[in-house]
Amino acid sequence: MTTSTAFAGPAPRERGRASSPSGWREMAARRVAMLREKAPEEARGPCLKLLLGELRTVARQMLHPVRQPVALPMAETPRVVMLLPGFGTHPLRMRYMARQLEAAGHKVKRWGMGFNLGPTQENFDMLARRVCAVRERYGQEVVLVGWSLGGIFAREVAKRHPEHIAKVITMGSPFSGTPYGNNAWRLYQLVTGHSVEQPPVEAQMAVKPPVETVALWSPRDGVISPRCACGRPGERDRAVALRCTHIGFASSAEAIRAVALELERPK
Repeated sequence: MTTSTAFAGPAPRERGRASSPSGWREMAARRVAMLREKAPEEARGPCLKLLLGELRTVARQMLHPVRQPVALPMAETPRVVMLLPGFGTHPLRMRYMARQLEAAGHKVKRWGMGFNLGPTQENFDMLARRVCAVRERYGQEVVLVGWSLGGIFAREVAKRHPEHIAKVITMGSPFSGTPYGNNAWRLYQLVTGHSVEQPPVEAQMAVKPPVETVALWSPRDGVISPRCACGRPGERDRAVALRCTHIGFASSAEAIRAVALELERPK
């Protein structure tokens, strides 16, 4: 979740040490120490009011789990789309969006790796192979739609395999600015076991992929700072402001319509 480095799961040395009681204690102590870290004074995530808005979104989704279809026009140019879930979420969280896009005529594929807990180099390579396989199977370039950390994955895959990617659409993804410009960096460190500033896989987060790249962001985002998700000129081709919460990117009618519009937009 940084502008100059990437993301990963538990470091290889941690996986090796976890087989012993002393290894588990060392891992636990490391994570406790990271929980106590403070962000730089100038770094700020969204305010508490916006964060509470995320909780209200979750409550509404729990109280009203059945949602009405989103009225989308049939696609004039059907696309092959891959949806990449946000940090700590499963592809099922994006199933509603997938169904609406499929009803409009698009072919929607999962990323094939279950929960997004931050990749190791091994499963990052697995994702890249899956993208290449989908491109070969359907005979057209793939549009990558990534929610939050999933958008970081999408940008990095597009940098490595631009010949297979038609477009990248990020939704509330922190590709710009400080890695502490969000309300999830402590949770990220707790789960992955590494600092947001010292992950084991290198990547230039703010560097734009060599394909069309669109950033969907929201001033109501209670998890990721809007500045980090919007990006600066040169870090993306276009930025589109929505009015949903961070959780809402995966399921709000506004976000789904925005993605559908980008799928129809010509190169």
